[in-house]
Amino acid sequence: MNGIETPITNFANAGNNCTVYSGTQLLDCPQLEEDIKTCQSQGKTIMLSIGGATYTEGGFSDSSTAEAAATNVWNLFGSDTSQANRPFRTAVVDGFDFDLESTTQNFVPFASQLRSLMDADTSKTYYLSAAPQCPYPDAAMNDMLNGAISFDWIQVQFYNNYCGVSSFTSGTTTQNNYNFETWDDWAKNTSKNKNVKVLIGVPANTGAGSGYISASALAPVIQYSKQFSSFGGVMMWDMSQLYENSGFLDSVYASLTGSSAAKARAATTLVTKTKPAATQAP
Repeated sequence: MNGIETPITNFANAGNNCTVYSGTQLLDCPQLEEDIKTCQSQGKTIMLSIGGATYTEGGFSDSSTAEAAATNVWNLFGSDTSQANRPFRTAVVDGFDFDLESTTQNFVPFASQLRSLMDADTSKTYYLSAAPQCPYPDAAMNDMLNGAISFDWIQVQFYNNYCGVSSFTSGTTTQNNYNFETWDDWAKNTSKNKNVKVLIGVPANTGAGSGYISASALAPVIQYSKQFSSFGGVMMWDMSQLYENSGFLDSVYASLTGSSAAKARAATTLVTKTKPAATQAP
């Protein structure tokens, strides 16, 4: 969602077969409804991203407005499938990820309300995550990250900045710029959830952001980061870039698991499914 108080959805090319609910900026996506349910049936976790580079609302004027917006987001994507104008119709996401890239206000009451609504629903486990930039503290989300909100994991964007994976120095036990250790300290001493996991966020290809490194160059970064108990894996941005980078996913998976390339390929095969375009509702 790149609009929250005024809800706006943007699913990039995944939304090509969606239509728009009349009088709103919300997409109606029956194809994504089916796809989400298919992925979830295979054990995949589906998160909805909130914010992004094109988010310009700047947060909320006060706490009550923020809490009302969180309730509306929950109604649009949470477990009550009878609510109106749901982009994924009867599909229910598994949680929400914050990607705020400019300063905002009153996101703590928004996130707190969303977390409360998730935790009150016992039908399944929901997750809350965030994607801060690697410089610490994060300029856009420190109010939430500074012990106010319980996140299940964060996927730190270790790219587009001096502290990214491209600054990693091999063959040394300490790092001058690559700062996973700083985020591990955040996880242990600042995070509200002391069991939070920290993922290495990387560009999945050269076009996804500055600081892309090959899978072979990423392998020692992963090995170094594994020594920290908060290490949770690797996040790649984004799927379209990954799809064009043959072998990258397999090699990173092998670095994470210690498996052979053949086993990695078997576990990470990307599948493209073509469907007819959705028809406009009468």
